[in-house]
Amino acid sequence: MKADDIRRVVFDTNALISAAILPDSISRKAFRHALRHYRLVHSHATAGELHTVINRPKFDRYFSAGEREEFLFFIARSSELMWVDTVIDECPDAADNKFLELAVASGSSVIVSGDPHLRDMHPFRNITIATPAEFLSFGV
Repeated sequence: MKADDIRRVVFDTNALISAAILPDSISRKAFRHALRHYRLVHSHATAGELHTVINRPKFDRYFSAGEREEFLFFIARSSELMWVDTVIDECPDAADNKFLELAVASGSSVIVSGDPHLRDMHPFRNITIATPAEFLSFGV
């Protein structure tokens, strides 16, 4: 497979955290599917949000500090950091524009998200916005 043939995927923060804390969840299965068949991408903005959210006290019952750092390191190691200079201001929830920007800048074919603000934008500039369950149905 040539580098240009690699399919890239963006996971939003909620899908990643669900994958991390719920081992038998659809989000975890979708995440594993992405790791096997796609190139997972992240940006400084999406990684920063993941770091902030995963360290919220409400997740203390799911993660120790070490487990949080291990998960963040795994994401950084198993995904490609993309430089994003695209500016998009089209999502009703401005905080979600970073996922659209990343998808466009990286040439991703899909964004995995259960967020209704993003889901209602499907498709966005020929990028599929799918729930984790829908993403699993894509096959390879």
